[in-house]
Amino acid sequence: MGFRSRTFRRIPAAAAVVLALTSLTTAPAEAAGQHGRYLALGDSVAFGYRPGAVTPRSDYLNAANFRGYAEKYASLRGLRLANASCPGETTASMLTAGAQSNGCENSLGSPVGYRTSFPLHVRYSGTQLDYAVAYLRAHPDTRLVSLTVGANDLFLCQNTTPDHCTSSFPAALQQLERNLAGVLGALRAQYRGPLVLVSYYSLDYRDPVQVSQVKALDSVLGRVARRYHGAIADGFTAFRWASLRSGGDPCAAGLLIALPGGGCDVHPTAAGHRVLATALAVAAH
Repeated sequence: MGFRSRTFRRIPAAAAVVLALTSLTTAPAEAAGQHGRYLALGDSVAFGYRPGAVTPRSDYLNAANFRGYAEKYASLRGLRLANASCPGETTASMLTAGAQSNGCENSLGSPVGYRTSFPLHVRYSGTQLDYAVAYLRAHPDTRLVSLTVGANDLFLCQNTTPDHCTSSFPAALQQLERNLAGVLGALRAQYRGPLVLVSYYSLDYRDPVQVSQVKALDSVLGRVARRYHGAIADGFTAFRWASLRSGGDPCAAGLLIALPGGGCDVHPTAAGHRVLATALAVAAH
């Protein structure tokens, strides 16, 4: 995901990606829970969020109206999913109650956030990490934990610094890394199974500045994942491959939600989530 204010295993060669995509699209649906449980964590990408410009307000009253890569992967692998993600979650708000989020429990300059107005996929009080730790303690049959988080930290940096996070970018990444280490450390204290961080995609692979920023964020995710014996589902490369026929433009490729006034939102379409589910399948294999 490129950093515009709004809200380690890498993908192998193209043949392996095609094989994984074929597996996901042709595998028969299995009974939920047949192969254990899957805990999905993170922000609006993991939630399957769609912006208000293309979504009736009534849809937000039922979280089941939002389905992303986690739901796709769980359905096709027969896993019982608990998706605790929250739109606008930052690494800080995931780790510490009351910390600044980008629209999850609070918003910049406001105590109101998504979860104070609308239901999440699962109900909990406290932080998302509190829920995750309690869930893993209660469900030792959990077979997979995935996490997408970090982009909102940098959106906040853009919106709170005079130069829109240009000079503060390295420091923001360092703080993100410390927070993420705290999150993964707490997860690993309860869980020793597959832990996969789903990395971010670029909004435009033709833009070298944006690509550089996303790579920097994904590098942090990869470094922390390795430290805690996790894997990376390479969303960056998966989106790049899927955008090749459109010259590196995920919007034109139909991977990002088109807006009525033109252009695209930062969030994936159903097709974009299928691409991320494919990357998850490769990493979790």
